[in-house]
Order: sequence, then structure tokens, then C-alpha cells
Amino acid sequence: MKTLRHDGPLIIGGGLAGLSAALEAAPAPVLVATPATLLEACASAWAQGGMAAALADDDTSSLHAGDTVKAGAGLVEPERARALTDAARETTEWLDRLGAPFDRDAGGQYHLSREAAHSRARVARVGGDGAGRAILSALVTAVRASPHVVLWEDARLTGLVRDADGRVRGAILTRSQRRVRVIAPAVILATGGIGGLYGRTTTPAALQGAGMALAWQASAEILDPEFVQFHPTAIRLTTAGPDSELVSPLPLATEALRGEGARLVDREGRYLLGEEDSADLAPRDQVARAVHAAELDGRGAFLDATQAIGAAFPTAFPAVYAACMRMGLDPRSQPIPVVAAAHYHMGGIAADADGRTTVEGLYAIGECAATGVHGANRLASNSLLEAAAFGRRAGRMARTETLPGPSPLTEITGTELPESDLTRLRDVMDRHVGVVRDAEGLATALTALAQIEARHPEALPMIAATLVVRAALAREESRGGHFRADYPRAQDEARHSRLVRDTTDAPQPLLAAE
Repeated sequence: MKTLRHDGPLIIGGGLAGLSAALEAAPAPVLVATPATLLEACASAWAQGGMAAALADDDTSSLHAGDTVKAGAGLVEPERARALTDAARETTEWLDRLGAPFDRDAGGQYHLSREAAHSRARVARVGGDGAGRAILSALVTAVRASPHVVLWEDARLTGLVRDADGRVRGAILTRSQRRVRVIAPAVILATGGIGGLYGRTTTPAALQGAGMALAWQASAEILDPEFVQFHPTAIRLTTAGPDSELVSPLPLATEALRGEGARLVDREGRYLLGEEDSADLAPRDQVARAVHAAELDGRGAFLDATQAIGAAFPTAFPAVYAACMRMGLDPRSQPIPVVAAAHYHMGGIAADADGRTTVEGLYAIGECAATGVHGANRLASNSLLEAAAFGRRAGRMARTETLPGPSPLTEITGTELPESDLTRLRDVMDRHVGVVRDAEGLATALTALAQIEARHPEALPMIAATLVVRAALAREESRGGHFRADYPRAQDEARHSRLVRDTTDAPQPLLAAE
């Protein structure tokens, strides 16, 4: 195996968080490793809604923080939420300067939408429903023009390198079937979420929790992994033929549609959440359960935007319009069939606002991190904000890191799952670790995962899925995105799940001192 020594941060992931960190790490030399060409295989490019920020005259970062804390169902760290929302305006303006083409009104001000659980209209959009790709495209252009950044767009993370003190000193990357050991003063994981562990997902299928799994193996603390957000309005798109099934991943009908007045109804046109104008703007976990219940009892769930959007669909929400038209449905005159699907992981690698984890030398940013700002249920459109704002902070912090003296090194590695077992894993997660959970289903899931693990004991998707299921089984309450049918109430005290690997089975040294 070839060993490369890099003198600056090594960033794993090319989404909004990773590229924000790369730009802010200047002038330190940065190596960005991603398994696909930039703009591919990252959830940032798929985001539709926009970026939340207190940009209106009737809004403040304090109000934004309050909404963030409230949505998080008791598990948001208030000081972290305030750090995020205080940085929101400056982060939006930074992206604006880089070329992100935010929508403007006739007076040149940001066009702002209201989304679920926001008390104000504060979501800056791009092209109606194209925020993620447009914002990320601006960063890609900036990164490609930055002389301090080297890009590897064919590198998959397969391991981490630690020293005798447990400090992370680098990573193992696979490029064209060849493994490369990169030694670096800081490794920043920006590896995305776990949507690829589910069949019903709105995220790239390649996102299977590899960063979280390897961080766990390196003894980093994992925070609240049971909290998965299910988006209530994934478009119900099925394959052709008599044995049709849902496609994966599913296209998304952005929450901004409901912000503009679209309503959730059943096949008879009855409201799913009530007649009040604001009923469909409840927190996502509540809306997702209503959609899930309507599907289970045969009523079906549909997003009716025929009155709220109607003829304006092609220009107001072009991505949703195109997805619907491809399936032979015209959203200007027909309600859109929807299902709840895995969308965002609130839990992940415990990290502070600068991305630092509980293991020296290891940072985590974006969806793979749990920084305390999402709690049990992420506030809509806070994800792009967190990725950019805290990604920038991590880049600035990581550029100050230096490698300590020589020490024996060990490798922590993992494998992928064969497609057949990955399909089995996804079916287990959809059936038993979805919108509604209970002890029987979660225990069944653990048994099924153990059978797969016996065949593939080093598979990173298995480690990630098992962390989610074990924490879900241990949390005997319903809170935010975690709903237990057998424990439908929240406990009086909100407590985090904190998981750390037992280090008594740590791997033996494999490498010479660096």
C-alpha cells in the first residue's frame, strides 16, 4: 500500500460541508477526497428547500434559534443553536458572494419562504426548488479555482489511521481498486448521512453511514443515532410492470410547496392534518406520521398544489414539476401521491461547532455529525445552513492542526456489503426502523442484522445500522423523529443517547511509526 504524507487537512466528502471547510482552510494545503465527481453522490446537491436565515426585517437570529430549539424536542443544545443562527446571515451572504444565485424579489431582497415549524418566512431559495445544486455549484467553481485545494474525485473512504494514543493521523482511501494511506494532521469527515441504509429514501443510495461507522470503530462518541427524519412528501414513484415497487431513491416534493399553501389530503380529498391553513406546516415528524398512517389504512396520501401553485408550477417549482411529468402526472391539475421516506440523520458523530469530535485529529461536519443543533427533529432548511456555517468553522480550526511526534500506527478498516445483503438490510430498516417503531420490530431487526453481520463482520453499513437500531430499542419513549408505538409519550426528562465503543478489543499495531 502506498503511503502519502499531506501537510494540511484531509477532507472526506465533496458536499456543501466539505467544500466550505476546504475553502476556509486556506492557505493550508487541503486534500479533498470524494468517491464521485463533485456534484454527484452527495445529498447537498439534492436539497430543494433552501437555506434558513433571519434575513427579513421582522425576524431575528434569536427567533430562529428559538424555533430550532422547539423543533428539536428537548435535545437541541441552545448555545449551539444560537451559534448557528447568529452565523446564518453572514453565511448566506458569503455564499452569495461566491455566486449562489438566491431568488430575489422586485426590490432586490432575498425571496423568503416559510417552511414547517418556522415562525417566520426565512428560507432563502434558488430557482424555487433548486437551492442545493445551485449553491453547491458555486462552491465547486470556487474550489476548482483554489490553488490550495487538491481534488481526488475517485477516492472512497475505507479506513482510518490512529496512533498509540488513539489520535487519528490519517485515512485509508481506495482509488481504482488500490488502497492509499494518507497521513495528515487532521481528518475531516464530511461523509453524509445514512439514507442509503433504507430502501425508502430521498438521498443518494451510496450514503450508508461509512463515516459514522469508522468513527465508532475509532472510539469517537456517537450521539443520538436513533433519530432519523422521514420526509413526509417523497413522491410515490413506482417501477413499471405488474410487480411494481417504489423506486429508490424517491424524488422529493419540497416543503416549500406547503409553505406556499399546498395541502395534504387523502384520495377522497379529506385533509390529513386538519382544516387550519397552517396544519400542514407542523414539525416534520408529525406530518410524516400522518402520511404514514394514511398509507397504512389504505386512504393514500396526496399533496394537492393545484390551487396554491397551479399553472405556475413549471417556473415556481421546476424540479418537482419535471419529476411529476416524467411519471405521467401533471401537478398543475392533479394531486401528487406521496409517502414518508428517510431523509436526514439528526444523530451521528458527536462534534462541537468547530467540528471537533471526542477523538483528537478527527473532525466531523455536515450530516454525518451531531453538533447539537438538530436534536430529535431538524428544523426545515437548517441542514444547508449548518453544513456551510460549521463547515467553514471546521476548516479554519483544522488548518491549525499539526502532527505530533512519531508513534506506532494502527489501521481501522471496513468493507461494503454485497448488493443482495444490502437489499436485505434496506428491507429490514424500512419494515422495522421507520416512521413508527416498537420493541418487537426493533428486536426482529437486530436478529436480522446479526445474521447479515455473521457473513460480513467488517461491513460498515452493518455497523451504522446496528448503532441506529440499538439506540432506538434503548429509547423507550417517543420524541421527535423517533416514535415508539409501545411508548407513545415522551419522558419528562430529555436525555441524549451517547455511544462509545469498548476499547478493550482495540486492533493491534500494524504499521511502523510515522
